[in-house]
Order: sequence, then C-alpha cells, then structure tokens
Amino acid sequence: MTVRAGREFLAIPGPTTMPDEVLRAMHRPAIDIYSDQMVDLSDSLLRDLSKLFATKGRVYIYIANGHGAWEAVLSNALSRGDKVLVLESGSFAIGWGNAARAMGAEVEVLKGDWCRAVRLHEVEARLRADKNHEIKAILVAQVDTASSVVNDIEAIGKAIKAADHPALYMVDTVASLGCMPFEMDKWGIDVAMSGSQKGLMTPPGLAFVAVNERAQAVNKTANMRTPYWSWAEREGIEHYRRYAGTAPVHLLFALRQAIDMLFSEGLENVIRRHQLLAEAVRRAVAVWSEGQVLGFNISEASERSNTVTAVVVGNGHDPMRLQHYCNEKCGVVLGIGIGDLQGKAFRIAHMGHTNAPMILGTLGVVEVGLNALQIPHGAGGTEAAIKYLGGSVHP
Repeated sequence: MTVRAGREFLAIPGPTTMPDEVLRAMHRPAIDIYSDQMVDLSDSLLRDLSKLFATKGRVYIYIANGHGAWEAVLSNALSRGDKVLVLESGSFAIGWGNAARAMGAEVEVLKGDWCRAVRLHEVEARLRADKNHEIKAILVAQVDTASSVVNDIEAIGKAIKAADHPALYMVDTVASLGCMPFEMDKWGIDVAMSGSQKGLMTPPGLAFVAVNERAQAVNKTANMRTPYWSWAEREGIEHYRRYAGTAPVHLLFALRQAIDMLFSEGLENVIRRHQLLAEAVRRAVAVWSEGQVLGFNISEASERSNTVTAVVVGNGHDPMRLQHYCNEKCGVVLGIGIGDLQGKAFRIAHMGHTNAPMILGTLGVVEVGLNALQIPHGAGGTEAAIKYLGGSVHP
C-alpha cells in the first residue's frame, strides 16, 4: 500500500524542482544561432548573471555542470605547479582541490571538519605563515551541500586581506547563488563559479564563471589553459565564440525564464523566502532531535545553510530506510548522505523553486516515515514548522 500518486516532491539538493514556466520556455523550436535574437539573449543573460554575482567583472557561460566550472576556473587562473589552498568544510571544496591536483597543481588542504564552517583565524594564520607567497589560490564553497554548512565568505575575504596575501580568492556558489546574499566585488572575491541546476531553477548543463580584473591579469600567464575552457577564446566579435561553438539554445531559454522569475519576485524577497523556509525545517529537526536519534550535522546554529539541511541518524538506525520509505510510499525524494555522511544522514533541500506547502509536505512525510519505521523522535516537528511560519509570515 502506498500514498504515492500525484506529483513527486523532489527534496534533493540538485537538480532542484523546475518551475512549469521554465519547462515551457524550452518547449519551442530552435533559433538561428547567428541571429540578432541569439545575440540579444546572450547579452541579457550575461548582464543579469553579473547582477546575481554582484560584480562588474566578466561572466562566462559554459555548457557544463559545476565540475566543469571548477576546471574552467583552475585552467584559466593557474599554472602547473602552482600551490592551491583548499578550505575544508565538507566534500565540495575538497573535490575542487582534487581537480586542481589532477590538472597539475600542488594542493594543500586546510583541515576542517564536517560539523563546522571554515575557521577564520586558521585561514589568516596559514596565510601569514606563507611568507614567500607560494599559495596562488584559495578555494572554498559558500555552501557545501554534503555537510549543509554555510561559510562566511565575506569574513574569509577579510581574513585574506588581514594577512595581506596576494592569492586569488575563488568561491563555489553552486548551492547558494540566487538563494542567499553574495557580493563578489564587495567581499573581495576574484573568481566565482556556479551552476544552473539549484537556486537558478534550470536543468543541469550550464555553468557560470565570474572573473575580476586581477584574475584576468593572472590568466595572461597561466599555462593550464585549454581551448574549450579558455576565457580568451570566448572573447571576440563572433558570437559563437562565447560558447566555444554551438550555443545551448534551449537551456538558455530556460535560464532566461528562471532569472526573470527571480527578478520578478525580487532578490531580497527570494533571500527572505529561503531564510523562512530553512528555519521552518530547522524548527522541525530541532523537535525531532529530542528523541536522541536525529540531529543536526552542523553543530553551530549560525553555520547552518539556508539551502539544505543534513540530518544525522544515530543509535543504529539506517537513514536509507527512511529515504526509501518517503520515496516509495509517499513520493518525497530526500537527499542521501554523501562523503563522510554516507549511511549516516539524510538531507532536506530547501532551495530554488520551493514554497511553504512543498516544505511542509516534505516535513510531514518525513514525520510519517519516522512513525511508520518506529524511529525515535520528538513529536510535533511539523507542527513546530507550521507555528514558526505562522508567526513569521505576516498578513
């Protein structure tokens, strides 16, 4: 017996639920990739991506996922043998560092853990110790979807500045852009990258890299450059060079619609919506944790992201049983634990095209699963989320 009929709720941290308007935007014939219409579309997207990154620097669009954007950043800004400092707080900065190592960089990991954000004093101390400025780039994720931490990107930038270190500051915003505040120029970021499939509510397949003048200058001598990823190859008057060939026309149609929706809602309202829905999830998890089995992966409340929450499951209970039950019986797809949390946690995404009924429905199904599988938990988690939203979303 199931109660699964109807639309499936996708509560994984990417790809996220796509709005019907975005899906419809792709359902049209291709256009001439050499036409003024195509040029205007590209120009509008590059202009609006600059607004999302909050930069006056250049933005590049790649036909790739986030891993492709990692390579685009590394290949344009590094030379073989350059030393890279990776700020660990989960899985994804480490993955970025692994890509750098495979491409010929020397990689050092500033060891962190999966329960806390990057520690600012350790960043500053390590950079001050680098008297010869051997470190050429610093890699960090604003939100790590594996651990569900949010790093204070502005404060890390200040720590780099306090150490008076010239390394390029590079930030992964795949799980935060379009959901949370991000100020590339104001926070002293040299290169930022992101992807289409999370807060930007577009199918996987587009990646974005924003670059300031300092990074552009380093690019002139970087020797990791390859034709497809090269920033220089994507300049010039020929429009097709922006995509290193044929443009991903239908993905661009989708992205145009998605960004229009974000701007129509207003970025401040989008950010506030994510804050409210994330806190509703946290209120539920806090109540469930009273049963001494479930708990937050991120120990400090201020370091829990507004886009995804990782919930650890202890006392011998298997989170995959809950994930399977919610999916197969009720039609809600939760994120599984990955990396160090594999087999130890489940994740609830609350990013992109999400609203109160989607979040409350997801929380309700988790609570159904906890009851059905007799996993000990505090009663009334969903009710706590409802009460919080009722007191916070004013008439």
